[in-house]
Amino acid sequence: MSKSRSNRRKGKKKRIWRNTVLFFLLLIIGGGSYFVFNLFYQAKLASDNIYQEIDRDKIKNHRTEDVKITKDAFNILLLGIDEQGGGKRSDVLMLVTVNPQTEEVSMLSIPRDTRTMVPSAGFKTKITESYSYGGVESTIDTINQLLDVPIDYYITTNFEGFEDIVNTLGGVQVNVPFTFKAQLTGSLKWKTFYEGKMDLNGNEALAYVRMRKKDPQGDKGRNERQKEVIKAIIDKGTSFGSITKIDDILGDLGENVKTNIPPSKFASFVKLYSKLKNTEIQNLALKGYDQTINGIYYYIPEDESIKEISTILNNSLNNISSNNITDNQSSDSNASEQASGEKY
Repeated sequence: MSKSRSNRRKGKKKRIWRNTVLFFLLLIIGGGSYFVFNLFYQAKLASDNIYQEIDRDKIKNHRTEDVKITKDAFNILLLGIDEQGGGKRSDVLMLVTVNPQTEEVSMLSIPRDTRTMVPSAGFKTKITESYSYGGVESTIDTINQLLDVPIDYYITTNFEGFEDIVNTLGGVQVNVPFTFKAQLTGSLKWKTFYEGKMDLNGNEALAYVRMRKKDPQGDKGRNERQKEVIKAIIDKGTSFGSITKIDDILGDLGENVKTNIPPSKFASFVKLYSKLKNTEIQNLALKGYDQTINGIYYYIPEDESIKEISTILNNSLNNISSNNITDNQSSDSNASEQASGEKY
């Protein structure tokens, strides 16, 4: 009798244990299902808000062939849009060329005060103004005409979006090359950036990548800082530790970022990035000189430099190795440092 009771007690305990385990499994599965559902929902909302195709009729020399991200070479134009003061200008212009076959990546930062023909405006002006004459299509068409290279994709973000993304990721760590002060947007307070490693929030990271007047390397130094922060954002954003922040990251992207990269190709970009993330980026510099015309400061690009960069980029797009970049491109160029119109 006592043996029978003992067996019943053991059976009851097993049922309680099984039910408890089942309850927690259902809770975990249910929570995971909600997380996955919410993730896909947020991703769809973000992709719907982010994706913005370009008007091909407004760009004369635009490639229509479909680009296979993991196989074909392509160009991406990164634009930082300044919306302060009521207007919209492309304050940061970076052209990234990626060749999956040769595993080469190059980056050209175009000085915002570069004087060039803006087709949609019908006259020469600063390239930063191209965005105000027709949005991203106008800027793409302007760069296309300047360098004679097709631009396959673009990504734009405003400064608020840049700050939000960095803050959502918990900040980024940079290696400050030298001590300097820069003014923060919004508060207009001055921040001292000390030489060595520093953790920066979104507002501080923005000031860090925009400063160039006090950089002894001019635009070249600014390019290096921009490249450093962009890589830090991508590395941190794609890390396992950021998985719990995906909802917030997608929200930041959806509100502040626009691109013509189809959502169906996002996975291919992630795959390609994982393959090339340790590749050394080749920095290209558009050489030129300062000139004041009618009381307005401009940066005048040299014809030889434009031709050289155009050749390098087109060679890369045609699977010709760009290891033949001249010493002139790799060397330090202070000519692109700009003094006028710079807030930082």
